[in-house]
Amino acid sequence: MNSADVCILVPTLNEAATIGQLIKDFRKEGFSNILVIDGNSRDGTGEIAEAEGARVVMQTGKGKGQAMIQAFGLIESPYVIMVDGDGTYLAREARFLLEPVLEGRADHVIGNRLENYSPGAFTKLNLMGNRLINMFFDIAYGVKLKDILSGYRAFTLESVRELELNKTGFEIETEISVECILKKQRVEEVPITYLPRSEKGATKLNPVKDGFRIGSTIYKLAKMHNPMFYFGIIGYISILAGLFTGTFVVSEWIEGTDHIPLTILTTLLIIFGLQMFIFGTLSDFILTLHRQTVQLIIEMNKQKK
Repeated sequence: MNSADVCILVPTLNEAATIGQLIKDFRKEGFSNILVIDGNSRDGTGEIAEAEGARVVMQTGKGKGQAMIQAFGLIESPYVIMVDGDGTYLAREARFLLEPVLEGRADHVIGNRLENYSPGAFTKLNLMGNRLINMFFDIAYGVKLKDILSGYRAFTLESVRELELNKTGFEIETEISVECILKKQRVEEVPITYLPRSEKGATKLNPVKDGFRIGSTIYKLAKMHNPMFYFGIIGYISILAGLFTGTFVVSEWIEGTDHIPLTILTTLLIIFGLQMFIFGTLSDFILTLHRQTVQLIIEMNKQKK
């Protein structure tokens, strides 16, 4: 492998405390093609990165996701490594991420932080949130991935070109993981070290707010992969609510009190829930036919070639 064939992509926002050393570490490992997307930092992040020999491009919008989308449109190198600029990842482990890609085993490699994280790298809330989000992802997409929120990843250029990304915030890692699954890319995880953030650099992640957005992203995108899951959750909640109100209506009726409006509401909730399950079944059937048709077209095109 020629190290120039690998683009080290670093999205940053006010990472002056760590960006210089990070670039030095990657250059020490032999990587000279370093692209820093600076989200209009106010602490001199871009100037420091440029002084250390990185190519610096100012972000045109806001948010980590928008920075990644912009960067992916600029890269022409055959291989890409994405890494956060906060100093929580080790440059020397980049080759662990590249190995499955270079050997042709994977199109996309995720660095699994949960296998080897240092004390203080995660708060209890963040760790619990990560595990819940990964479990939710596994249920929604039927793919066992341990750390879909990792900010240390490797791609082939072909993999990057296939991704259709729209999220502009911290949901971008989730959307990338979902897109790789939807595009049938070969995804592999490798264990990596995860370090605590520098005390000089404050985190931009809001565990509750961004956690909700990430979970919402997993759920919304599931309708194109697992519609029964998407509609099933709505149906389950509706039927559960109907059973709850229905139990109250029946108990009151036994005691001689009628609740006509609540009875109507109960009936509507249960009917609506059943309809959602029917929609899920039909959507799943249509999606299966669509996948079979697409696969047939692909095979026919291969035979023509």
